[in-house]
Amino acid sequence: MTSSLGILTESTLPNMIYRGKVRDSHEIDENSLLIVSTDRISAYDVVIPTAIPGKGAILNQMSTFWFNKTKSIISNHLMKPALGDDSLPESIQRRAMFVRKANRIDIECVARGYITGSALEEYNDTQTVAKIKMPKDLVDGDKFPEPIFTPATKASEGHDENISIEDMKNIIGNDLTNRLKELTLNIYKYAHDYAIERDIIIADTKLEFGFIDGKLSLIDELLTPDSSRFWDLHGYSPGKTQPNYDKQFVRNWLLSQDWDRQPPAPKLPDNIVANTIARYHDVFNKLTNQQIQ
Repeated sequence: MTSSLGILTESTLPNMIYRGKVRDSHEIDENSLLIVSTDRISAYDVVIPTAIPGKGAILNQMSTFWFNKTKSIISNHLMKPALGDDSLPESIQRRAMFVRKANRIDIECVARGYITGSALEEYNDTQTVAKIKMPKDLVDGDKFPEPIFTPATKASEGHDENISIEDMKNIIGNDLTNRLKELTLNIYKYAHDYAIERDIIIADTKLEFGFIDGKLSLIDELLTPDSSRFWDLHGYSPGKTQPNYDKQFVRNWLLSQDWDRQPPAPKLPDNIVANTIARYHDVFNKLTNQQIQ
């Protein structure tokens, strides 16, 4: 599948205050931002030199979908999508949202329902995940008895680092740690139950939180193919790589290359780009029952 959305690797709008690995943030006024999801893609905390055409539109519209669905659980920073705002270029409208400014909590809150990725690497070394003892003989893709919460520090540069819940409490305190753990798992369970009815397993997901006018809120992106692992329910089989609709497809290709996970990353071949955008489109359509705009 080729994307009809064009390619946007960076926003050139004025008043940029932050450029992340994927998103560019522009100040609107003292209380609000325009966040543009570009078509950049990162893996292992390194920006890949090849863009994924239309990816930013999918991330932006998927986040909008989930922010609206989960606002009864917790408020979020979304004010309105930029789509339809004719003061912005069409390429930006599809990829952007207006949001309230937040004081970000510098902890990534990860919910895991299944063991894979960095959790599996830790388990294979120590039989723990986030320093919590796990059952014996788990294999890649096994479902945990209950979803678990595994926080990580959020690095502005370099690699994020998985930490224990006790480490998190030492950084932000007991009460806030417990609240973030509860919210993260509640959102994960809600989304997992919703997705499973649409033949998608959400294996894990990463959430970010901040304070808006003193109120704890969801920020950044939510339940996208960049921040989550989406598996095909009917192809699910523990003990092997799962058929997926997310960034793992790119990670798997990178793992097959002679690359040390340090910049610069290798360029992606055309077939990997095409397969990645097809997977992102498929999971967007399956979960939202919408077409990308």
